[in-house]
Amino acid sequence: MNNLLIPNPKEAESIHIIREVAAQFERPVLLFSGGKDSITLVRLAQKAFYPARIPFPLLHVDTGHNFPETIEFRDRLVEELGLELIVRNVQDSIDQGKVREERGRYSSRNSLQTTTLLDAIEEFKFDACIGGARRDEEKARAKERVFSVRDDFGQWDEKNQRPELFDMLNGKIHNGQNVRCFPISNWTELDVWEYIRTENIEIPSIYFAHEREVFLRDGLIWTANEHVFREEHEEVLVKMVRFRTVGDMTCTAAVFSEAVSLDDVVGEIRDSSISERGARIDDKRSEAAMEKRKKVGYF
Repeated sequence: MNNLLIPNPKEAESIHIIREVAAQFERPVLLFSGGKDSITLVRLAQKAFYPARIPFPLLHVDTGHNFPETIEFRDRLVEELGLELIVRNVQDSIDQGKVREERGRYSSRNSLQTTTLLDAIEEFKFDACIGGARRDEEKARAKERVFSVRDDFGQWDEKNQRPELFDMLNGKIHNGQNVRCFPISNWTELDVWEYIRTENIEIPSIYFAHEREVFLRDGLIWTANEHVFREEHEEVLVKMVRFRTVGDMTCTAAVFSEAVSLDDVVGEIRDSSISERGARIDDKRSEAAMEKRKKVGYF
């Protein structure tokens, strides 16, 4: 862990939040996708409790349609750091009849994660879920508090948010409630990338430009894969692309890029006029897509 003596106000705020989670809740968990934001959270948690190990597990809700590079990275990271990883699978929720597989042109398992996540929270009695959401990503997330209370059905009520004055965080909850906690809520995408560069944090290779089989639809660059529905007239191309955000391959579009290093990526983000959520296919379903998902228990 580099630069321990260089002041970083956002890092200090995030470490304070993570320590407050550990102090105020009995069974916290860190929601881990293998993406840049959750990887950043792992580094912040390391610093928060160093030299001790991170005192809570990581939870990955696996859609079964994740990029192989992300899963490989996930497994290697938890092994290297000696972390506890809990994996729960959307396929199990489908097999149990709790959710129904989508079909057709825009089919995705992204929204199906909600049921699997809520079941995992109930199974392990987690009272706080640490996530990497940031307010700059999307307008529904801009409404979130750092400690965002969910009811016993996992639902979020944007009109019932607690005031957060200065650095005072209220973790008191009623029986059955849980809290989603967002330590990097006040960071921007550029903040995350500059932190990754400064800390020299390893990230999955798909974040850098590489040749990939893709096809074009609705002005977006889709991954050509057996899990992604593609019509016969949609031509598969091999293009140099990278990913700004990483969900599963059915909901995450690529961007054309030549950025092969962290310096290149930071420069590309500085020059971009489009939010990283512009490459999230699932956000295109409606203007309020994210808010609707959050209200039923989505991350």
